Amino acid sequence: MPNPEDEHTGTRIREQRRLARLTQRELADRIPYSYSLVNQVECGARPATADFTAACAKALNVDVTVLTGQPYVAELQRDRLTELVRPIREALDLYDLGADPDLYVRSAGELIAEADQLCLEVRATHLRNAARRLPGAIAELTHTVWVAPSTELWQALASMYRTAHDITVKLGYYDLSTVALDRMAWAAERASDPCLGAVRQYMRALVYFREGEYTIGQRLVTTGHGIVSQAEETRESLAVAGQLHLGASVICARADDAPAVDRHIAEARSIAKRVGDASDVHWLSFGPANVALHRMSAAVEMGQFDDALTQARKIRLPNQLATSRRAHFLIDRARTEMETGHTEDALKHLVEARRTAPEQTRYHPGARETIRGLVHMARRTPDTLNHMAAWVGL
Repeated sequence: MPNPEDEHTGTRIREQRRLARLTQRELADRIPYSYSLVNQVECGARPATADFTAACAKALNVDVTVLTGQPYVAELQRDRLTELVRPIREALDLYDLGADPDLYVRSAGELIAEADQLCLEVRATHLRNAARRLPGAIAELTHTVWVAPSTELWQALASMYRTAHDITVKLGYYDLSTVALDRMAWAAERASDPCLGAVRQYMRALVYFREGEYTIGQRLVTTGHGIVSQAEETRESLAVAGQLHLGASVICARADDAPAVDRHIAEARSIAKRVGDASDVHWLSFGPANVALHRMSAAVEMGQFDDALTQARKIRLPNQLATSRRAHFLIDRARTEMETGHTEDALKHLVEARRTAPEQTRYHPGARETIRGLVHMARRTPDTLNHMAAWVGL
């Protein structure tokens, strides 16, 4: 009987490599990583980072999810989160069915407020609460836009579809997250809102970022800039344009295009100086702090861990920064600490991420891979690390 501890991204890479009739050296020749790293990842001695996994998926011509799997199904079931996903899937399929005369529906104002509140819940990493409330809210708002359509209601519906995307991505349901983005485009088009359309392109670009298709991701960002340029220059449109530059910076970092990273960060920094903290604009967390966080993330993606650690130690997170963004930084920093040999600090930041955003950290692939890496690096596994590994299901 297979040992669950042996089932990880590295073993799935090995299986797909063998199906492709490639040796480890032949796979290494097709990706920008060494034979030694391929060997270590496959045997579980090194974590399979997101960029490494994406490169392997592209070289093996398989979807990234084939390699990552859904390694936390048992935890999702134990936390009773899987039962919340099917109603979201069903709600996303109501979009073209028209009004539902049997449905109890709140007022338009209440539904618009609910769309904003759901965005807040996700950014506060209250995934369970948001996932439980979202399907009913989508059903009500879908009915309402068919009965009495308005720009504000279409915008709110697009926002709810975006929340569906955010939740399903965080839980690893990438196929469903793509459906949610399609629905977001459908609603944004009816709202005639170029900023929403550009936000959707930004989120599509991140899908291809995860898949390792960086050229497509960059094209989507460029298209997003074209869409937002159709809007009048306002604080909203500037913040969206700035966030597109931040998205492009990490995509270019994965493509190892340092000059492009510097250009996009510079553009985003210039915009952030003009608009200040614009974290309320489409819940993008855009502002000077997020520019600094993306600059550090870009260094991590390019494997410049000493530089990333230097930056991380200088970053002071503002109190108003979204909890989800704060936890993401802590997970990035933990990986950076691990890669530079500061294993105790890496574990400390993972524990802080868990304390800050338990649901997000528990299901974050970066956190899981960093924990796995720390376990393999430890001569004697500390109790805290054992508890963290058990908590995420390793």
